[in-house]
Amino acid sequence: MAIDPDLCIELPAGFDDSDEDTQVYPVACKLFMGVTASEAFARASRWVAEHDVRVTDVSWDNMLGEDEPHTLSLYFVFELDPEDDEDED
Repeated sequence: MAIDPDLCIELPAGFDDSDEDTQVYPVACKLFMGVTASEAFARASRWVAEHDVRVTDVSWDNMLGEDEPHTLSLYFVFELDPEDDEDED
């Protein structure tokens, strides 16, 4: 899978936070809405099955007055192919 440069975070040359207590990890978020909580969860489940991502956290919200009030926020990181890392070395 090719990485879309528009979805990448650019870091300054020489940036290294590996010695810090709190390190920087890029995380993305995608919202899944549904009439019921199970519908939002099913949509998220199908999306995760179709993409090479690792889910790091989720949260729920109820958007009162909306057609699809149940909202699942899914936080994830992209799982990169380990062979791609070997090519960079």
